[in-house]
Amino acid sequence: MIQIRKLDQYRWEIPATYKTGMRVSGIVYASDSMMEVLRQDQSLEQVANVAFLPGIVGHSMAMPDIHWGYGFPIGGVAATTVEHGVVSPGGVGYDINCGVRLLRSDLTEEDVRPLLSPLIETMFRNVPSGVGSKGRFKLSEKELLLLLATGAPWAVNRGFGTMDDLEATEDGGYMAGAEPDAVSQRALTRGLPQMGSLGSGNHFMEIQVVRDIFAKTAAAAMGIEQTGQILILIHTGSRGFGHQVCTDALRVMERAVSRNEIALPDRQLACAPVKSPEGLAYLSAMRSAANYAWCNRQFITHWVRESFAEVFGVPQDRLALRQVYDIAHNIAKLETHEVDGTQVPLCVHRKGATRAFPPGHPDIGPRYKSIGQPVLIPGDMGRCSYVAVGTSTAMDTTFGSTCHGAGRLLSRGTARKSITGQQVAADLQKRSIYVRTADIPALAEEASLAYKDVSEVVQVAEGAGLCRKVVRAEPLAIIKG
Repeated sequence: MIQIRKLDQYRWEIPATYKTGMRVSGIVYASDSMMEVLRQDQSLEQVANVAFLPGIVGHSMAMPDIHWGYGFPIGGVAATTVEHGVVSPGGVGYDINCGVRLLRSDLTEEDVRPLLSPLIETMFRNVPSGVGSKGRFKLSEKELLLLLATGAPWAVNRGFGTMDDLEATEDGGYMAGAEPDAVSQRALTRGLPQMGSLGSGNHFMEIQVVRDIFAKTAAAAMGIEQTGQILILIHTGSRGFGHQVCTDALRVMERAVSRNEIALPDRQLACAPVKSPEGLAYLSAMRSAANYAWCNRQFITHWVRESFAEVFGVPQDRLALRQVYDIAHNIAKLETHEVDGTQVPLCVHRKGATRAFPPGHPDIGPRYKSIGQPVLIPGDMGRCSYVAVGTSTAMDTTFGSTCHGAGRLLSRGTARKSITGQQVAADLQKRSIYVRTADIPALAEEASLAYKDVSEVVQVAEGAGLCRKVVRAEPLAIIKG
């Protein structure tokens, strides 16, 4: 049975003595009720397993939305030294730079309610979604290679968005050091047709209404001024391209583990030294996938704006669909953090976890320098979502990281056995939440009962000082992949 002890109201420790080979302890952020459920789950064992990684510093950590994943738990955070540590594709996941983008508008619930049906139908038509969906933008392989190297600016430079969008995107929508030559032909083949598509699973577009504003100054800096205001949330990633990059890397990393004589308790933690040829090649390919994802969300944003303009019959600028922020939650980044009083270059893995940098951090643009980096925390489609900001506590304790969403309670298979998609759609309709999908049965996998309550997740994260709530918004209409 897992050895874990409560440190305080929101933190639990798995001691480094729990398993021979753990280099650091594990820290899990959770409430008492969350921990009761987690004790029945294998994700706590994964937290302990991550602590075996060479070069890991601080702790192997899990955010309150923790659940079982490939190698790392989803909600996992781990930092390794660049000099002596490793990079692990399992610490990023298959959907590289799966992330969330939020748009604000000048519209109110009163403006939008009568037009929800045509809005969602138009968005559904303009943004391809679902398994195997293909984007509207037809790329040549030469164009794809340029896109992989330059990210969202590639789309903006071709009229799909504005410089303002880039200023409100993590890293400006472009991760330096991407090398398309590190990407396999199979990944390119999978990525070519899918640019500008939503995908399937838990990916979505959502029209939301602001219900609560907790921090007026921070909200105003984001362009969120009042309850009843309409927001649009977009959640998707690098599609089959990122999946193939991860698949390719894992094959290489498994051989690197053997050659470097790295002892791991789980082969899914396959890794290589950050500075090794395998490690550098993975980081180059991963950055290409991150750029693909930012560009993908940029195209979708453009078509969402077009959809609103078409339905309301006005130019896009009249609706003020300005980007609040775009942030990744499946990524590994080279960052410098303080470790034992010294600034150390680290490879920070965030898998199902999001960056939460504090006010004044040099990586935050001028718009948010005074309030801290926006943090976007979507819930399930039947509850609500939160906008928060990063804190100095997160910087000191979790390498500037916090939760990324609600986190699953039930596997997809178990959810399908518990409820039908038709029941989910009917329940949402009763609550005046409009849902559109090409796969009604798959809605069962995304039912509220399959997820933790995001409000409890955010309460833990805020209570532990990892972020500060700014806004709570509820869904009015949803497109599910």
